[in-house]
Amino acid sequence: MNHTSVLALAAFLVAAPLAAQPKGEGPAGPGPIKAGPIDAGPNGPGPKGIGPMEIGPMKIGPLPDLAELDRALQLAKPAILDAVAEAPMLAARAKMIVDSLAFDFSQDKTDREAERRDREAELREREREREAQWYSEGQKAADEYRWDRALSSFNRVVELKGSKVDAALYWKAFSQNRLGQRTEALATIGELSKNYPNSPYRRQATVLEAEVKRDIGQPVRPQDSADDEVKLMALQALQNTAPEEAVPMLEKVLEGTSSPKVKQRALFVLAQSKSPRAREVLRNYAKGSSTPELQSQAIQYLGVHGGPEARTVLAEVYSTTTDVDVKRRILRAFMVAGEKDRLFKAAQGEQNPELRLEAVSQLGNMGANEELWQLYQKESSADVKRRIIRSMMASGSVDRLIELAKSEQNPELRREAVRALGQMRSARTADVLLQIYSSDNNVEVKKSVVNALFIQDNAAALVGLARKEQDVTMKKEIVSRLSNMHSKVATDYMIELLAK
Repeated sequence: MNHTSVLALAAFLVAAPLAAQPKGEGPAGPGPIKAGPIDAGPNGPGPKGIGPMEIGPMKIGPLPDLAELDRALQLAKPAILDAVAEAPMLAARAKMIVDSLAFDFSQDKTDREAERRDREAELREREREREAQWYSEGQKAADEYRWDRALSSFNRVVELKGSKVDAALYWKAFSQNRLGQRTEALATIGELSKNYPNSPYRRQATVLEAEVKRDIGQPVRPQDSADDEVKLMALQALQNTAPEEAVPMLEKVLEGTSSPKVKQRALFVLAQSKSPRAREVLRNYAKGSSTPELQSQAIQYLGVHGGPEARTVLAEVYSTTTDVDVKRRILRAFMVAGEKDRLFKAAQGEQNPELRLEAVSQLGNMGANEELWQLYQKESSADVKRRIIRSMMASGSVDRLIELAKSEQNPELRREAVRALGQMRSARTADVLLQIYSSDNNVEVKKSVVNALFIQDNAAALVGLARKEQDVTMKKEIVSRLSNMHSKVATDYMIELLAK
């Protein structure tokens, strides 16, 4: 409908009531909207019931007087024109309101979604922590031959349905077998085989299944665990006299159904051997030919007891595996073995941020100050730089930390360097901290200096700062720290303040 039609319709609606209406009965059909004449109707009751539901003939009454219509149009015209002029503005305002409501709703929905994801992530983390705790307790109980407690712990891990279900099922069956619950052990092995056919515990479960079936009908022998210990002691003695003969027997122990503690000791005996076959077995376990627990132990033993050849094997495993936990263990083995270059390479080229941070930490544990400084200068990630600063603190790199605390452009990293200096108690670091407080205009950096001096328990330096400080906020910060220090210097200053 165009503007002319709108105006005409509006004028008609305004003017129609003003037109004179004829008195008496109107024509059939709807006429103009107006009260009709009031006349007395005929006496007597009207017809009963519902009349016929029909629409009468549609007739148009006489049109209103044109002069009256024109006068009404002239009177209504300003209001109509104002309404038409305001319509776009009102429409725009309405659109703004709708858009604002839609944005608020969308933002609220986004916030709720983020909160939901955070809650779910926190819940998953708690579940992982519970799973790790119960699994660790089950392993500890198995090492102590407390099979009833081990079974209870592994049952809890299975119930959580996390990442260690297959491992827990194997050790559950193992515990059931040691408790004499042969039928239950076979059922548990069947569950493992059915639901986790590619599990690294599947091979061990097959060996356990054969042993259980062999022993069905036989009484439980509590001395089995003692037999394992005695056998291993004999193997260790044999290692000193006939190592080549001992290796196959150790392999048999590792591939059998001995307890976790016995298998770990068997690996340890292999690690002591200079036999080529023993080194080969250890390398295979480090590459993941058995369970994750034995792989972890083999990696550790290669790092501690292996030579250059063993560390080459570890580097090979590191480059081929995608398991973050395995890589982390290898990085730690490199640290133990003094493989600074391999750690430096990992810190430079590793794509996984978590592993890069691990490599940096291990370089700090080795005291690799020069390598850490090179990494810091080339690094772009603030998180990695923060870890490098902490590693510098661990390695005692005071000079580099002082340089960063004075010259680092990123205030957060500068504060990190200041905090690191606070952990390194010495007259030299205290003097540097006081210099930074005097020269740095960043309030947060100043607060970090105050906190660092507090960590150093340097009340004298803090009192000196408080006496010179003109800024009320910073003075309160210093006094707050002094009030928590058990020092005569701090106490005397508190008394001095109260006396003023």
